[in-house]
Amino acid sequence: MLCEKCHKNQATVHIVKVINGDKKEINICQNCAQESEDLKFSQDLISPFSFQNILSGFMDYMDKTSENNSHTETRCPKCGMSAAEFKRLGLLGCHQCYKTFSSTVDPIVRRVQGKLEHRGKVPDKAGKDILEKKRLVKLKEELQQAILAEEYEKAAVIRDEIKNIQNSQD
Repeated sequence: MLCEKCHKNQATVHIVKVINGDKKEINICQNCAQESEDLKFSQDLISPFSFQNILSGFMDYMDKTSENNSHTETRCPKCGMSAAEFKRLGLLGCHQCYKTFSSTVDPIVRRVQGKLEHRGKVPDKAGKDILEKKRLVKLKEELQQAILAEEYEKAAVIRDEIKNIQNSQD
């Protein structure tokens, strides 16, 4: 498709705007997009649905469904952010906020993602090593929990698994 402005270059910028069923569409090349006033048209397309707005909406919903709203008075000991500010901005101030507001953040993350643990993409080349190290750390945590719970048979099985992984790494 050719640019609707210069009719020379391939159109690489496609803007579609639908308001109350009225569809407006413009297809222009990169050069015309940079030079054109028509990009002001695209500024109207910026979505009001940012992640922060969605998060704030979830927090409103969670507040309405829970009886205890005392978390709004809580403040982060490191950065001083309040739960009310977090609710308004949809952003946390520092790493300590995740611990401070975990009773608010965890249910939202669990509802959005399904789980609390983030499992992002793993690089193909280094992926195997990363996954093995992660599994080893998790097994060591499980071993400690089994020992504390005095589940010695389970602890022995986990210990053997840890040894097998460590031996395969050597």
